[in-house]
Amino acid sequence: MTQSLPRRSKPALRDKLGWHELSEKYGPVYTIHLGPRRVVVLCGYDAVKEALVDQGEDFSGRGEQPTFDWLFQGYGVAFSNGERAKQLRRFSLMTLRNFGMGRRSIEERILEEAHFLLKDLKDTGGAPFDPTYTLSRSVSNVISSITFGHRFDYGDQEFLSLLNNMLNIFHFNSTSWGQLYDMFSGIMRYLPGPQHKAFKDLTGLEEFVTKKAKANQETLDPNAPRDFIDCFLVKMLQEKEKPNSEYFLRNLVATTLNVYFGGTETVSTTLRYGLLILLKHPEVEEKLHEEIDHVIGRNRTPNMADRAQMPYTEAVIHEIQRFTDMLPIALARRVVRDTQFRGYTIPKGTEVFPMLGSVLRDPKYFARPEAFDPQHFLDENGLFKNSSAFMPFSSGKRYCPGEHLARMELFLFFTSILQNFHLKPTIPHEEIDISPKLVGFATIPHSYEICVISR
Repeated sequence: MTQSLPRRSKPALRDKLGWHELSEKYGPVYTIHLGPRRVVVLCGYDAVKEALVDQGEDFSGRGEQPTFDWLFQGYGVAFSNGERAKQLRRFSLMTLRNFGMGRRSIEERILEEAHFLLKDLKDTGGAPFDPTYTLSRSVSNVISSITFGHRFDYGDQEFLSLLNNMLNIFHFNSTSWGQLYDMFSGIMRYLPGPQHKAFKDLTGLEEFVTKKAKANQETLDPNAPRDFIDCFLVKMLQEKEKPNSEYFLRNLVATTLNVYFGGTETVSTTLRYGLLILLKHPEVEEKLHEEIDHVIGRNRTPNMADRAQMPYTEAVIHEIQRFTDMLPIALARRVVRDTQFRGYTIPKGTEVFPMLGSVLRDPKYFARPEAFDPQHFLDENGLFKNSSAFMPFSSGKRYCPGEHLARMELFLFFTSILQNFHLKPTIPHEEIDISPKLVGFATIPHSYEICVISR
């Protein structure tokens, strides 16, 4: 005999503390109503792993993300369902993997961009600056080289406009207004408010990608694809006679934009938050310098082969990802059939929030979940140890397809910066606030200035 999920009808706005408090009262699985949306919430590693991994196919649908749904409307790899999602995901994973093995590997692309980033940092001359766009330009150029076949000059105004659009959308979705829009999008899309600025920014991104796609169509050589867009165009040609093919222009634009947006904001915000944490904890930066000097030295460029010999650096990067909890809810899931889960019946089509933040702060797996502590990923001998509860990229059938790229970027950018610079705060490190400024769709750090001093 099945039972109904425990319910709470009128929740507080989305925040880590609110979800945690509800799970303490109602258990790791409960139902919540976000306006007209009925959502099942999963808290803690055990419940999330059981759903996304053990019953991965049941929980493989995509739920609502109203701000993004306004534009994508079920097209593209990130926000689609059913056979469309499976085909576009398979294509995206294969194409990103092939770029990693091509004439210019992904590692080479990241290191090329790290060279431009280091020059940009050196040009600050040790003066204070806000690192937001400095980091996002570098991270975005890595994914730009894959999706569009080239990097942008840091002063390119169209490029800066794209970065501004993405940052604004990321920020809006994490505000209280953005969370209200998630609940009442059916009404609020017709009312005045900042959601219309987010729609305008999304439209600007779509128009840019559409322009790139049409330019590639005019110069396409099917035997020599230059970038992600070309690979999709070749697939469109291969399936042009196939009925019900998912390879058409709207899916091309939506999928490319999904990859470009996802490959820019999450990694650049993690880097920015990570530098803030290192400003707060100079003793951690000092240990990183020691390991970098010992393994890499000062006279050669870091590479991915170094990672296996750098357990402390690996632990710090993992702990930055755990502590910052970049996407606390991840993208909403949906059950694709009537599903039995822990004695409950979840009807087909029900949305599910797998609370990744509750996994990354599960006290069963992390001794000091609310503290920044690299020891979470080190054993008694100082060697790196992973944790099954480390899942910032989600898990199961719809884990982030850019996970491998993101891991490489975080390692190579962090080590490149710290190999060359000391980080200096503009206020005493005791006064630095590493609590989040906003928590909603994403976790956003407070704005800050930093000085980088050549070593």
